[in-house]
Amino acid sequence: MPKSINSTQPPLKFIPPRFNPLILKVMSLFLPFILRVRTRPWLPAGIVKIEAQNAEVLAKLYHEFQGGKIRFLIAFRHPEVEDPLSMLYLLSRIVPQVAREKGISLQYPVHSHFMYERGMTLWAGNWLGWLFSRCGGVPVRRGRKVDRNAIQMARNLFVNAKIPIAIAPEGGTNGHSGMVSPLEPGVAQMGFWCVEDLQKANRTETVFIIPVAIKYSYVIPPWQKIDWLLSKLEADSGLVGAEINQSGKNKEEILYQRILRLAEYLITEMEEFYRRFYHQEFTEVISQDISANELLINRLHRLMDTALTITEKYFNVQPQGNFIDRCRRLEEAGWNYIYRDDIKDIHSLPPLKRGLADWVAEEADLRMQHMRIAESFVAVTANYIQEKPTADRFAETVLLMFDMLSRIKDSTLPGRPRLGLKQAMITVGEPISVTERWQVCQGNKQAFRQGVSDLTQDLFVALERLIKD
Repeated sequence: MPKSINSTQPPLKFIPPRFNPLILKVMSLFLPFILRVRTRPWLPAGIVKIEAQNAEVLAKLYHEFQGGKIRFLIAFRHPEVEDPLSMLYLLSRIVPQVAREKGISLQYPVHSHFMYERGMTLWAGNWLGWLFSRCGGVPVRRGRKVDRNAIQMARNLFVNAKIPIAIAPEGGTNGHSGMVSPLEPGVAQMGFWCVEDLQKANRTETVFIIPVAIKYSYVIPPWQKIDWLLSKLEADSGLVGAEINQSGKNKEEILYQRILRLAEYLITEMEEFYRRFYHQEFTEVISQDISANELLINRLHRLMDTALTITEKYFNVQPQGNFIDRCRRLEEAGWNYIYRDDIKDIHSLPPLKRGLADWVAEEADLRMQHMRIAESFVAVTANYIQEKPTADRFAETVLLMFDMLSRIKDSTLPGRPRLGLKQAMITVGEPISVTERWQVCQGNKQAFRQGVSDLTQDLFVALERLIKD
């Protein structure tokens, strides 16, 4: 049984950025240690090596930014929770080092404001909001149609701050270093707004968006740990039956067959769960002309749709957009039931109203668990492992399955088991000029919307190219 929130909570207040260079300096000083200690068993595996390609591009851009010639936004890939630390390492250590080697003069700090998801402080603690604020972070409520506080703050920083701003256009982690999730249009929109605001202020800076890809890999392929974790998941799920035929198969083929078997078992169990207790019907998926793993993905997507539909009906939310969009909107709906903006003082409520508010919060949190299970698998595809059967992709997939089982067992997602030390490769792409695009579509709303759409698509293509290079 998941451990639900059992009482209503105060509203989630906006945490304004209060950038403090001293706090940033302390963070940068201890950054290698912070990255390394994340190898503790109850936290994700730590990063022991970070390298960058084309960091000179960023060094030159910072030089021009500090000279008042340009404004830019760093649009970075967001595969894992470690990404903010990796980006901090890139900006605080690698870029200044490259600048010194190339004779490019830079002023301290080489840093950026950044947007982070407001919910991070709920599972990490209030200390994270304090730290992110002092490091220049802007919290955003992802599910809100318009988070005015966040948008206005980020828009102002993009135009006027002494350092650039960084945003993950995917909106959240997807657990896949080798796959880019659909991008949200906010980054492109921010770019066009920045050009407009500069024009209104009679300023001549050119606006750029810089695509940055982050890819993680294990220093030593953790095949034994993957086998161990998969065995643990099989045991925890109660999977029993015939063993995989290992005759003539290598370890990758055997592990892949075990993953498929476990996935099919889990999907079947969850279908029965929703059929029996939520009165959902699951008709047989026609398997003609599709492979076994494609059939499995179709069943997974149907299961995700079922979980989201149940939650949407409870919160009276219309299903719109892709799985990611639906998860975001449900997250916001759930928070509105738990973190009550309409209650000025929770403690002043009479016992009846307090009891009802607690009841609503507890049930909302429990309903959101359906969404969380679906959220774990939004990036899963039929051929991710088959395209490149590397230990990294096997590990990513098995860890997502671990997340799913953990949510059902405990609700509060525990730290993932460590599979080994990791390294990161950060690749800086070529700057995309937003100013040039804005000049083509200014003054025409339809052309403006198309310009935002085209820029979003071009940024997606650029990020995909960077992770494949």
